[in-house]
Amino acid sequence: MASTPHIVIRGLVLRETETKEADKILTLLTAERGKLSVIARGARRKNCKFAACAQSLAWSEWTLYQRGQWYYAGEGATLELFGGLRSDLEAMALGFYLAELTEAVTTEESPAGELLRHLLNGLYALSALGKPPDLVKPAFELKLLCLAGYEPLADSCAFCGSPEPESPQLDVVQGVLRCGSCGGGEGGRSLPLCRDSLAALRHIVYGDPKRLYSFKLGEEPLRRLSAAAEAFLSAQLERGFRTLDFYKSLR
Repeated sequence: MASTPHIVIRGLVLRETETKEADKILTLLTAERGKLSVIARGARRKNCKFAACAQSLAWSEWTLYQRGQWYYAGEGATLELFGGLRSDLEAMALGFYLAELTEAVTTEESPAGELLRHLLNGLYALSALGKPPDLVKPAFELKLLCLAGYEPLADSCAFCGSPEPESPQLDVVQGVLRCGSCGGGEGGRSLPLCRDSLAALRHIVYGDPKRLYSFKLGEEPLRRLSAAAEAFLSAQLERGFRTLDFYKSLR
């Protein structure tokens, strides 16, 4: 099949897979076309002109051309390598998890501008702003679910309507907030929050995305928020993540 004209596009490498002797298959996240699978020939050679671009979590501008169902890398220029991540194994592992999460909710050849911005902002918060991984992780998870169409209803108790639920809990299956005494016995489906963790949840879901990581929580409220976020994500996406297992193994 004849090749199409070259396209110039910015993309973040979500995943790299080694193939053949020196090639890689890259999964790029782009604003205009969502996920793209790109063959980067010779990317594992030391003298490859786009080797730096062809690594996980590299944000770059690519010149691509298409043959059949595949895109091929022609040229690449790095825009951001998130050096703060690459010098901190725990932050790097969390970055890989954020990328795998984003890949899980992104489709191919569909615009993904909001998801890309969210991922770039999360990596920037870890790399340049030095935000604590324990805070970035639940905020990223919850906001990603909102962007992917799984936004929880966190403005009031879904059963009695109270805007300030007593002993608040997040029902991670139904994605609703409830008082500890409302909703009946749904053991294992609801995770306990507190006043501070509920305020943080509302900030994440309803607040300005540019200020997503601008909150602070004490150790116990943050633990509750993190447990609720992870359980909500697991219940909604119904799958595990190997990068999350690796991240936890480092802690």
